[in-house]
Amino acid sequence: MTTYDVELSHGMHVVHDGPPQAPPLLLIHGSGASGGCWIPMTPALAGHHHVIRVDLPGCGHSPPAPSYEVPAQAAALAGLLDDLGLRDVAVAGHSSGGYVATALAERRPELVRSLTLISTGPRMDALLPQPFVLRFLTGPPFGRLIWSMRSDAWIRGGIRSTAARPVDVPEELIAGVRGITYGAFRAVLRENGAYLTERTVPERLTPLGIPVLVIFGAAEPRWDPASAQSYATVPHARVEMLPGVGHLPLLEAPEATGTLLLDFAATARHPGP
Repeated sequence: MTTYDVELSHGMHVVHDGPPQAPPLLLIHGSGASGGCWIPMTPALAGHHHVIRVDLPGCGHSPPAPSYEVPAQAAALAGLLDDLGLRDVAVAGHSSGGYVATALAERRPELVRSLTLISTGPRMDALLPQPFVLRFLTGPPFGRLIWSMRSDAWIRGGIRSTAARPVDVPEELIAGVRGITYGAFRAVLRENGAYLTERTVPERLTPLGIPVLVIFGAAEPRWDPASAQSYATVPHARVEMLPGVGHLPLLEAPEATGTLLLDFAATARHPGP
C-alpha cells in the first residue's frame, strides 16, 4: 500500500493511499474525529482504490476555518477534487461526515459517483441522550476546562463510549482528536445541527438520484437504530444493519464495513440526470 501526505490543500490535511490511477474513494470523518478513524479499513480499501482521507477544517492536522458550515466544508472538498482532476468519485462519510458528503453531492453532483453513509443520523428527532462521558467532556459548564485537560486515556475513553463492543483506537486518531480546539468542536456540532434541522438527510438525497448505501449499527447508542429505515424511502438507496455494532463500525467491524463499502463502490454508479 502506497501512502503519502499532502500537507495542506484547501485548508485540509490530506492523506492518499493506494495507486493514484485506481478508482477514487473519498473518506470523510465525523465531528470530533480525524481521517485516522479510517485506518483499520484503509489497507483493504487501498487494494482497490485511490483512497483520499481528509482532516476536515479545524480537525486533526487541519487548521481552524472561518466557517464550519456544512456547505462550506463541502465546497472545500469540491475544490480539492477539482485540483486533483477527479470526477465520478465514490464518497463515504462517517457520522456527521455523511452530512458533508451529502452537501458535496448537493453542490456538485457531477463529482459524486455514489454515497456511503455510515452511522449518519437522518434527522434531529432520532438523536438519543448522549453518553455521560461525552456530555461531561464536551458540554457546559465544564466542557472548555475539561477539554484543555484531556489526556490520551480520556480521549480514548470518549471514543470508546460510543461503541457497543471493545475496540482498539488508532494512535493517529487520538493524535488527530487532540488537535481539535474546543471552540472548533462546538462550532462543528452547531453547524451540523443547523444543517440537519433545515432539511433531513433523506429529504436532501431524494432528488439527487445518486446511489446510496447506509450502514448502521443495530446497537447504535447515538441515534435511534430504527431511524436508519427512513433512508429506505430514498431512490437508489439500500440500508445495511450490523448486529451488535454501535456508532463506530469503522473500528468495531472494519472487515464487514469495508466489504460492504467495496462491493457497493464497485457496482454503484450515478444514473445521470
